[in-house]
Amino acid sequence: MSDTPTRNDRVRIQHVELLSDNWYILRKTTFDYRRRDGSWQTQTRETYDRGNGATILLYNRAKQTVILTRQFRFAAFVNEHNGMLIEACAGLLDRDDPITCIRKETEEETGYRIEHVRKVFEAFMSPGSVTERLYFFVGEYLDSDRVSDGGGLENEGEEIEVLELPFEQALAMIESGEIADGKTIMLLQYAKMNGLLD
Repeated sequence: MSDTPTRNDRVRIQHVELLSDNWYILRKTTFDYRRRDGSWQTQTRETYDRGNGATILLYNRAKQTVILTRQFRFAAFVNEHNGMLIEACAGLLDRDDPITCIRKETEEETGYRIEHVRKVFEAFMSPGSVTERLYFFVGEYLDSDRVSDGGGLENEGEEIEVLELPFEQALAMIESGEIADGKTIMLLQYAKMNGLLD
């Protein structure tokens, strides 16, 4: 995220306080916001800046399958979940562009080396407090694209299980609650709506 926000004449930044830079960046910002009636209102918000990210749904039209991952997510664990989330492969951009990032993350997490990926949309996933913009991709995989077991990087604390699921089963897992990750639900619904596996 840029330290210089996009210009908006309805916002006047008054003060920015750094609360934490231990893992990512947590800031407290006081600003004036001009309401529709023209009056100015002072507001305070905390924003968590973890950078932008990318995610991908790998699908195989011939087999009618998708590749997802399962890993422990502490934030889900502390909110009345066992923490083991089934997700589409994803990662932070760091210094990469979104396409480079998602190809690298795909190989690290799933073991598949995918050359042809297609961006389908981008979205803010939790804009009330998190600055992250997520870039969404889809890519078709073949069995021959698998170059390793995947599993992520141990030195980054990753322990990722790779799942190959029938597409219709993955869709049913949204309704059953077995898939509760927002980006994954969005990508599976995109695939269904756009006939990727027809």
